[in-house]
Amino acid sequence: MGIELVVIGIIIGAISGFFGVGGGMILVPLLVTIGFDIKTAIGISIIQMVFSSIYGSYLNFKKGSLNLGDGLFVGVGGFVGGFIGGYITQYVTSSSLEYLFVGLMLFALYKLFKSTKIADDAPTKSLHWLVLFFVGMAISSFTISLGVGGSILLTPILAGILHYPIKKAVSAGLFFVVFSSVAGLIGRLISGHLDITNGLQVGVASLIGVFVGIWLKDHVTSHNHKLLIIGLYTLSLLLMVKKIWL
Repeated sequence: MGIELVVIGIIIGAISGFFGVGGGMILVPLLVTIGFDIKTAIGISIIQMVFSSIYGSYLNFKKGSLNLGDGLFVGVGGFVGGFIGGYITQYVTSSSLEYLFVGLMLFALYKLFKSTKIADDAPTKSLHWLVLFFVGMAISSFTISLGVGGSILLTPILAGILHYPIKKAVSAGLFFVVFSSVAGLIGRLISGHLDITNGLQVGVASLIGVFVGIWLKDHVTSHNHKLLIIGLYTLSLLLMVKKIWL
């Protein structure tokens, strides 16, 4: 399965860089489809997210599309929440995780559909740092237990509620994944439920895809970018629904 995981890693890395997500929304259902149980798939996804989010955020910062500002407060909250979420998985049944995943995707799609078009250079709203911290903690403690970095919720919130331009929301979302995924990884290492070998294969391979994905993101219009994000979320939702009901 080594070559197969490398190919998957490159594809997920490209998705991560382009859409500003950890990649778990596609990786987890995909790994489940090819034979991994969901808890093992979540562990592999967390390792992959560490690789893709750190490298992707570095590239976004170099290109000027990542504003560290509020992202640090949300990120620290995400770190705390991710550490909590790393423990949650072992106490929740696999079927419950699958249904939670579906609910998460439906919420994200709703917020994206409602978000209005904002120019890339438009000013963004801000919140008190304590509010940002708790938003990050709440999102991460929930999503990291599903093997998802949290940007799947944060990006729609930034675009749909705080009116971030979609590309800035995507970059901020990927930066958030750095904190939540590292914390989730630590929690998983302590709890002992982690497939490190397969996770490293997917994670290292994803670095190639991240570079390609960020390059593509910078060469597509914001409108088309949003439509493609909605398409990605819909695909992930259909994959998990197929697993649950078919």
